[in-house]
Amino acid sequence: MMYRAVWEVTMVVHFIAIGYIALGGFLAWRWPRLIWPHLAFAGWGLIQLTGLVECPLTALENWGRHHAGASGLKPGGFIDTYIEGVVYPAQYVWLVRWVVIAAILISWAGVALRHRRAQRGMSHTSTA
Repeated sequence: MMYRAVWEVTMVVHFIAIGYIALGGFLAWRWPRLIWPHLAFAGWGLIQLTGLVECPLTALENWGRHHAGASGLKPGGFIDTYIEGVVYPAQYVWLVRWVVIAAILISWAGVALRHRRAQRGMSHTSTA
């Protein structure tokens, strides 16, 4: 029972983390300090795309699954198990990746523009 809870809580945290990677930059439009953890999450997401390092959330979920007597995640990990082929067809994986990358870059551009506007506003008020 406890192992199943570990695996299920880890799965939920994983969904939240992936959502934050894709859309967290937009939260920084409202709360600018969130750009720093978003940059870290996005960097980690890029590292994960290389396949060179196993995500600790994937390892934790597989540990919980193993101890609960369930099979592990698919070899591609969390995304291959819960998202690819479920949320979108597997043949669109590269399209989805590019859309996520575009969303991240747009959110960062928005953060930069808001920062620039805020800096301009501060310089206008200090010279007035």
